Amino acid sequence: MLLMGGDRVEEAVAHAARVLRAAAGRDWGVAAGGLDWSCLQTAEHIAGDLVAYAGQLTGRATGAYVPFDITLDEGTDPEGAIRVIEATGGILASVVRTTPPGVRAYHPYPHGSADAAGFAAMGVAEVLLHTYDIARALASTRSRPRCCARRCSATSSRTSRPRAARRGGSCSGPRAAATCRAARRFTHRWHNSLSLPAGPVSLCEVSPAAAADLAAGGTGGLTWIEGGPFPGTRGAAGRVAKAYADGTHRPEWGLYALVRAEDGLAVGGMGFHGPPDEEGCLEVGYDLAEAARGHGHATAALRALSEWALARPGVTSLLALVDPENTASQGVLTRAGYARLADRDATWAYGMRRA
Repeated sequence: MLLMGGDRVEEAVAHAARVLRAAAGRDWGVAAGGLDWSCLQTAEHIAGDLVAYAGQLTGRATGAYVPFDITLDEGTDPEGAIRVIEATGGILASVVRTTPPGVRAYHPYPHGSADAAGFAAMGVAEVLLHTYDIARALASTRSRPRCCARRCSATSSRTSRPRAARRGGSCSGPRAAATCRAARRFTHRWHNSLSLPAGPVSLCEVSPAAAADLAAGGTGGLTWIEGGPFPGTRGAAGRVAKAYADGTHRPEWGLYALVRAEDGLAVGGMGFHGPPDEEGCLEVGYDLAEAARGHGHATAALRALSEWALARPGVTSLLALVDPENTASQGVLTRAGYARLADRDATWAYGMRRA
């Protein structure tokens, strides 16, 4: 299961080093495939992104990139550039492993921050994408660029969302974003998982990779309270994983883990059954591990998620369906501001509309 951490960063860097060393004796002054940079400049960019992501996490950056960058010494040859990539990859891998759970740092796309797993995944993607660019320009063995592309495709299940192809895609890093956008001839846009504070808990968006792990009986990279995750959370995770596999997954409109602020334990799941329908309605659902019930966690989380959703373009209303005997869930909905609607067959319906 592709859960992002230091091991994945090291794996990507090791793969890149093997590919690049196979072409180290060639002319790295030529333009990298699809870019305006030379192969040597592209290698410098890879190293710059890796160390910048580490700096964002260690610096606990908020609101902007930490204002520093790295450059290769004058006269650095291809082998030296590869060793810099290995060194900066090791820095990011170590930082990812030692960053405490819940720590987020500034990144512009799309919510203004990313966690350690997000920075790891972006680092992996940058390494593989730009290794492909260099290898293609240097006409390294044909199978290796394709291998880079396959690995990067798998990485996208953690952080990225494809956009319609056009000039001016976006890469990340401390270098001016416009420089990278001008260099790219294809587009990608990072999607770092959303985190919403909700009093005693935070709602942490579950990535498709983590959802697949949860659906298969894993933890999704989370530390769960005793008795968690509840079956409803695993079922919702399975729907997210299936939607991603089918190409219909929409970031933000899936599953969120409820993570307790006091100790970082995941206590439940909450989220949407899919994106807004044609009328702008979203169906919500949630569950909570038994050991975490009775403390207002679900009410606080539902209130925060509902307010956030109704402020999004195209969303007009929220719907929740509850069994008549589930009085605890009915209480959560009422306290969160939902109103009783007409029954749906044998199921009670509650709703909330945009003010």
